[in-house]
Amino acid sequence: MKGVGIGFAIAAPVGPIGVLCIRRSLAEGRQIGLATGLGAATADAAYGFVAAFGLTAISNFLVGQRAGLGLVGGLFLCYLGIRTFRSKPAEVAAPVRSGGLMSAYLSTVFLTLTNPMTILSFVMLFASLGLGTAPDYFTAGITVVGVFVGSTLWWVLLSSGVARFRSRVTPRWMQAINQVSGCVILAFGLFSILRFLFR
Repeated sequence: MKGVGIGFAIAAPVGPIGVLCIRRSLAEGRQIGLATGLGAATADAAYGFVAAFGLTAISNFLVGQRAGLGLVGGLFLCYLGIRTFRSKPAEVAAPVRSGGLMSAYLSTVFLTLTNPMTILSFVMLFASLGLGTAPDYFTAGITVVGVFVGSTLWWVLLSSGVARFRSRVTPRWMQAINQVSGCVILAFGLFSILRFLFR
């Protein structure tokens, strides 16, 4: 249950991934939005694995490389932000392709893994709750599964809730949503790059 709580708590704040999930759920449907969220949940579980099993060497390496990871993630966020801002709303809903689902999933895994705050959040939360020194591998494994379940629960709620409004969103509104989402994602990316340049 602690793992579920951690996964939900880390996923819930609406950052660049949340904005991306909302935008994709509205523009491309619940399945693409959910695939986006599952990508984030997978990355959360990976970092939860590092924290739960006490893999100090990997954890220290990731924390040490947080500036470089932040730069790479920031550049990718800028690319996504510009692409989102310039995208035109479709008049008819496109059929969901397996390639589209995989692309949505993998791009979010990459984005979440390059966010240095994710690993820092996990390390601090696990340390504060005494979960970084699990008594056995089974307990640590159950904790990681809990992180994945908690994170997935949030993304299911978000993508499903947002997708309910999809039929009510006009092309003009979708265009505005694309532009606002693009600006927000771009701002996150620029912030990450500036933090790298002026660290």
